[in-house]
Amino acid sequence: MTSEPGAVSAVFGQYGQRPVPVAVSAGAEEPATQGTRYINLLTEWSQTEESRGERLRYTRQYSLLCDRRTVLRTLPPGHCCPVQGELLSAQSASGSLKAVVREASSKGPGRQFLEVWSRTGMTKSIDLTALNQHGKVYEDAQFGSLAWSSCESRVLYVAERRRAKAESLPVLQPTPANGSEGAGPSGMEEQAGREDRSVYREDWGEGLTSKSLPVLCVADVHKGSVSVLQGVPEQVSPGQALWAPGDSGVVFVGWWHEPFRLGLRFCSNRRSAVFCVDLEGNCECLSSDSSAVSSPRLSPDGRSLVYLQGRVFGPHAQCLQLQLFDWQIRRSSLLLDVVSRPTPGQFAGVYDPLLPRRCWAEDSRRLVFSSPSRSRKEVFVVEVGSQRVTRLSDSSEFGSWKLLSIERDLMVVSCSSPSCPPFLRVGFLPPAGGEAGVAWLDLDDPRPVPDLEWRVLDVTLPPEEENAQYAGLDCDAVLAKPQGRRGSGRVPLVVFIHGGPHSQFGAEWNVSSAALVAVGFAVLMVNYRGSTGFGQDSILSLAGHMGRQDVKDVQRSVMTLLQSDATLDPGRVGVMGGSHGGFLACHLIGQYPDFYRACAARNPVINFATLLGTSDIIDWRYSALGLQYSFDRLPTPDALTTMLEQSPITHAAQIKAPVLLMLGGKDKRVSPHQGLELYRALKSRGSSVRLLWFAEDGHSLSRGDTQADCFLNVALWFLQHLCTL
Repeated sequence: MTSEPGAVSAVFGQYGQRPVPVAVSAGAEEPATQGTRYINLLTEWSQTEESRGERLRYTRQYSLLCDRRTVLRTLPPGHCCPVQGELLSAQSASGSLKAVVREASSKGPGRQFLEVWSRTGMTKSIDLTALNQHGKVYEDAQFGSLAWSSCESRVLYVAERRRAKAESLPVLQPTPANGSEGAGPSGMEEQAGREDRSVYREDWGEGLTSKSLPVLCVADVHKGSVSVLQGVPEQVSPGQALWAPGDSGVVFVGWWHEPFRLGLRFCSNRRSAVFCVDLEGNCECLSSDSSAVSSPRLSPDGRSLVYLQGRVFGPHAQCLQLQLFDWQIRRSSLLLDVVSRPTPGQFAGVYDPLLPRRCWAEDSRRLVFSSPSRSRKEVFVVEVGSQRVTRLSDSSEFGSWKLLSIERDLMVVSCSSPSCPPFLRVGFLPPAGGEAGVAWLDLDDPRPVPDLEWRVLDVTLPPEEENAQYAGLDCDAVLAKPQGRRGSGRVPLVVFIHGGPHSQFGAEWNVSSAALVAVGFAVLMVNYRGSTGFGQDSILSLAGHMGRQDVKDVQRSVMTLLQSDATLDPGRVGVMGGSHGGFLACHLIGQYPDFYRACAARNPVINFATLLGTSDIIDWRYSALGLQYSFDRLPTPDALTTMLEQSPITHAAQIKAPVLLMLGGKDKRVSPHQGLELYRALKSRGSSVRLLWFAEDGHSLSRGDTQADCFLNVALWFLQHLCTL
């Protein structure tokens, strides 16, 4: 058991520095001998640098010797090249050009440039800030995009709309009244187009606070000019843009921002539609305008457009439909439907609202994507004509397979498990009908961490804990623990609960869990009913039952584990979680005060009623109760009472476990005053509580230095209260 602070920090630093692949693109093919060819893959990775508290990015190139549908061997990869100031990058279809949006400070802070690179160097640099056609370029995954036209002369991207600079108010001038000179001032009018700097500007919520009014922009790389596309409906905010077939226009997702904006990040239930605007400003809606859509992806032959579609409001994450738009007949049809309740081994549905940017097979008849099946993440292919879904991955050894890209039928996936950080695998998609026979090849050797074992625990619920409306559901959990500890004393257990609530713990690499195991704890990551990957019924079952059904699922999972694993110590159990996971952690220590010995909660929901007016997703406060939401809905005494009754604050007087709170001062999803409410309730009762305040961080507490600080404090908190009994 490691207990010295320096050693604990070193463990997290060592595991946190393991790089993670985030993107890949394929360059132009190069002929080799005897009908073979070289395919060059440019991969982008993210890595945390602990001493500076920064997240670094770098690229690495792999060269693959291939025949028509087999990777014969890989050449030693090139050196890692750090990426400086790149916000977005995209290769042209031919692979001969690369566009980069870069932020540089050489000519002033925050200046943005669009650069075009070829094999011989940079061929063009456009100073976007100097052109002043728009505000900052959007680099986020929600709105952002960067796409070459097929003729490779124009680049499409999304940026904030240009705003007139706020000017000082004009000086009052005396004006005649009733035509009589010198009668004194009668008033003042602002000049047209002038903005008051004090007028409130809505944004798109947590993680998107600088995003308000996006516009579609096209750069002509030959002329060095930028234009803003006209014709986007005034009531929507455009994003996720791509070129229409033949560069005849731009396809985009438009999110309704009237009557006001709700938080968009991690919320796939916002009203939106797929539109196409031509270069003359004529706009057409291609999808339903009463659903929530995302991720339009055009087939290589330009005949089909797929996109994801779900319901507006209700669960913020859900099982999604995959829709297919036929470009010739201008009509959408259902390709994959919502899966209500998957049977064992069956495809469980699509949950991730973002498809890979390149997900079409070369034949334009098949689509490849990743999706969870219970706690494992798999890679699937769906055939457009038959709607047949085939699993391409083998998750027996590595529980998580994530498709990064498929280019010319070469699939690149990131594989990991709770004991192994991500590494890359490649394989060609076989011809239609033979998809199950993919020959996968590792680009890097897997580097598992030592002395960590893991397994998936299936949890059966007793009849008294069933949901009468959704009977027969179950849940599972992922256990990670020190290897080979059977004869050296029982191991303390940390129960780790995911947020959302509609997300999941996959059987994948998790830095915090692996580092806690290295310190000496076992970690149980619970997927309660309502987690993604278990079907839409599981998600819907949680509404109106929060604070009860999910709490019982976690406790049942813990008891199932303790009854089946004698190496764990039932007298030394702690609990941790963030957001809704923090909500459940605080519920558990209040509802089972004699069971849990310590708690660590990050930005927890403590009181639904007081959160109602302070969150960027106020609709969720009603949906969580099973109530319908509308923009004009006002709180009622009954609704507020129900919110309070389902909140952890009602159990604060029963809490005995020491509580560590970690709060982000800029959190717009769950106000830090939620954590302060519990802090004060515990302090007033003389309970053990410690609060960490990260003034510049938001809901995810995602800054590199914040993550290291949080882990050190959490590990020491559990060491103090679970290992000194």
